[in-house]
Amino acid sequence: MAVLSVLDLAPITVGGSAAISLNHSADLAKHVERWGYHRFWMAEHHNMTGIASAATAVALAYVGSRTRSIRIGAGGIMLPNHAPLIAAEQFGTLAALYPDRVDLGLGRAPGTDGATLRALRRNYDSADTFPADVQELLMYLDEPTPDQKIKAIPGMGSKVPVWLLGSSLFGAQLAAQMGLPYTFASHFAPDYLQLALEAYRSNFQPSKYLDKPYAMAAINVFAADTEQAAKRLKSSMQLQFMALRQGNPGPLPAPIDAIEKQVDPMALAAANHALKYTATGTPEQVHQYMRDFVAATGVNELMLTCHAFDHNERLRSFEIAKDCHF
Repeated sequence: MAVLSVLDLAPITVGGSAAISLNHSADLAKHVERWGYHRFWMAEHHNMTGIASAATAVALAYVGSRTRSIRIGAGGIMLPNHAPLIAAEQFGTLAALYPDRVDLGLGRAPGTDGATLRALRRNYDSADTFPADVQELLMYLDEPTPDQKIKAIPGMGSKVPVWLLGSSLFGAQLAAQMGLPYTFASHFAPDYLQLALEAYRSNFQPSKYLDKPYAMAAINVFAADTEQAAKRLKSSMQLQFMALRQGNPGPLPAPIDAIEKQVDPMALAAANHALKYTATGTPEQVHQYMRDFVAATGVNELMLTCHAFDHNERLRSFEIAKDCHF
């Protein structure tokens, strides 16, 4: 039976604000904790007017303060944007505040555009050292050795579980080589899902972190009492993706009816391809989609995300999804 978790990008809506968004994130975390979800992750993005989770560790500290038991974590921290020591200190601090509740998912992408990458003081080749940076970060989170001169305080000895994230084969192969849990970003990058999961499982090497492969994948969910209402809910994310692909990123727009009659069909087709793994519809339709996805991929854990314009409708999507029986 697959475990259910949540990925939240703290969407900023048209007419909304970062403050509203982050308060909605904390409220969502409280609800999904009560509904039995296992994890609540937030993701690092920069220079995105529709996402409020850029300072991911800070946002998670707020979410942690509003919840009691659900695991909180990053899905993910884009490690090339940070010195491994800084990431270890930040998530070591979270682990000190919320013991046995913190995860750290690591990505290799910048999570932004080229100009912002330079503003982050990154070089274009920063990702080349990702495997070594992951090893360094793991060292800071482990028990320090007697001769270790640099320690993460807080962080050392916290053994915060580290995950590798990916949307291609690289992350899957590295997670397998290092014996770490792996999650695939199929909610927006569908193409290599099955190949990445196969590469991860077939090449997995047991480690002190994990004795056998543990894989998670993310899908979008737009659930409502009627199929028409669910499709309308989804249209906000379709519109946002279309704008992003056209170089006009912005806040999450209000939903529209019959989107296929109102937008360029080629642009919509491209957005729909990126959002291929999306459960949309009534409770029965969404539950069947989730069961089929888990059966097809064999993932241990299913992470759900919902970019809905209305906060209450977003809550309703997760409330419906929680009742899926695998």
